[in-house]
Amino acid sequence: MYVDIAFELIVGFLTLLLVLKFLGKIQFSQITPFDFITGLVMGNFVGDAVFDDRIDITEIIFTIVFWGLLIYCVEKSTKKFMAFRVMFEGKPALLIKKGQILYQSLKKNHIDLNQLQQQMRKQGYFSIFEAEYVILERDGQLSIVPKHEYGAPTKQDLNIPKKQVSLPFALIMDGKLVVGNLKEAGLTEEWLKEQLTNQDINDYRDVLYAEWQENNGLNLSKYN
Repeated sequence: MYVDIAFELIVGFLTLLLVLKFLGKIQFSQITPFDFITGLVMGNFVGDAVFDDRIDITEIIFTIVFWGLLIYCVEKSTKKFMAFRVMFEGKPALLIKKGQILYQSLKKNHIDLNQLQQQMRKQGYFSIFEAEYVILERDGQLSIVPKHEYGAPTKQDLNIPKKQVSLPFALIMDGKLVVGNLKEAGLTEEWLKEQLTNQDINDYRDVLYAEWQENNGLNLSKYN
C-alpha cells in the first residue's frame, strides 16, 4: 500500500511540475513553480486529514513524511547541482535584448505583448522601446534595464552624454562556473582563470559569486 502511495506522489509531483512549466512562469508571479506545487499538495494533505474519515492516520503521516523527504531531496539537489536548479526552479530569460523584442523567447515563455506591456507599465515604463534589456525572472517578475535616455532621472533633462548600456553577467555562482553566461559575455575560461589568479584565487569553489560587466570589469565575493 505504501509503495502505491509513494508511486502516486512521485507521478503527481512530476505531472504538476510539467503542467506548471507548460503554463509558464508569468502565471505564478512571486513564487516559483516548485513553491506552488509544495503549497498546493501540502494544503491538500491537510484537507484530506480533516475531511476524509477513510484515511488512516498512519497513511497521512507516511504521506507527509515522504513528501517532506521529496522536498528535502529537491532542495539539496538544487543547491548542489546547477542542472537540478534549472529543472525545478527554471532560469531567467531575456525578452528584450539591446532594445529588440525577442519573439521566440516570448513564445517559449508563453507571454504575449499585452502581458509584457502590462508588466512594464507596473514598473513605470509605458513604451516597450524604453527598455534596453528585459529579463523574465524565475518567479515570473520582470527586471528592466532602461535605455540610457529613459533612466531615472531622465538623462536628456540633465544633458548627460549618451553611453552604451551593458548587461552584467554572473560568471560564477555557488562556486561553479556558469559556462553559458561566460560565452554570452564573449569571454574565455582562460581569461577568467587569469583574473582569479591575479586575486590569489586558484579554484572556482573559493568564489561565492563573480560578476562581469563591460564598464565595471570583474567583481567577486569569496566564501567567508
